Amino acid sequence: MKIGIVGCGFVGATAAYAMVMNGVGREIVMVDLNRKRADAEAADILHAVPFAHNLNIHSGDYADLRGARVVVMAAGVNQKPGETRIELLERNTAVFRSVIPQIYDNAPDAVVIVATNPVDVMTHVTATIAHEYGIPSSRVIGSGTTLDTARFRSLLSQFLGVDSTHVHSYVIGEHGDSEVLVWSLTNVGNMPLADFLTLRGLTLDDATCAGIDAGVRRAAYHIIEGKGATYYGIGSALARITRNILSDRRSIMTVCTPTPDIAGVKDVTVSLPRLVGGDGVLETYHLPLNAEEGAALNRSAGLIRGLIDQLDHD
Repeated sequence: MKIGIVGCGFVGATAAYAMVMNGVGREIVMVDLNRKRADAEAADILHAVPFAHNLNIHSGDYADLRGARVVVMAAGVNQKPGETRIELLERNTAVFRSVIPQIYDNAPDAVVIVATNPVDVMTHVTATIAHEYGIPSSRVIGSGTTLDTARFRSLLSQFLGVDSTHVHSYVIGEHGDSEVLVWSLTNVGNMPLADFLTLRGLTLDDATCAGIDAGVRRAAYHIIEGKGATYYGIGSALARITRNILSDRRSIMTVCTPTPDIAGVKDVTVSLPRLVGGDGVLETYHLPLNAEEGAALNRSAGLIRGLIDQLDHD
């Protein structure tokens, strides 16, 4: 099973490394405008293979994506000082208009996973290009709030003193400042959060909730301030999404893909829990949110729809 990774910066390279460490796929092709960077990253990760799983990892060109079942799109430009968000979107859209057709020209059957930020809008752009090739939007998946959901579960598990795999909670909406932490549906060990807190003799007060919320919502800012970029978490998330597609695992993940209606906002791309399998997004689940969460999701989806409209208008 072949995987393509387009864009060999921190995120693309770390995703490839995570795939090798977890035995995802059998062949990984790394493609970058800077071929020396792609060569170097592929060689460095290849040297980790004897310590992990036997994958064939190498650099290549777009033609080498032929036969790939999944292609991770991690290419893009960084925001310049003083540059507005819409200006960044316009530059990244120009990159996507150049790169995505080359992916589909060579790997038309691949599920494309978008990692480039702002991921919600860039996934929408990718799906628009895919439509020109007759490819359904369900085969275009943005990493969305997969990482934010992991952050929420990890921070809450630390407070609860329980393994994070037993904490079931979601972050939905935009991958960004307007994202929505779904506290009302959180459960632990098959129990509502409130019941679990009672059993453990814990109190989750407003200040603690606010601290966890900030830890999730502001995580990227904190990490970027300290080390310049985030890549371990998102690289691992991309590896997991890829595995779930290649293995047709039918896992529920908070990824983004174009959706006809989210919280009253039409034709928008933000994250909801979605069933992910071999053909991409198989189903989408609209959660029974409380009134406050529903209003927050409406605002989040509306923000992204506004950016899409502004991009289309420009």
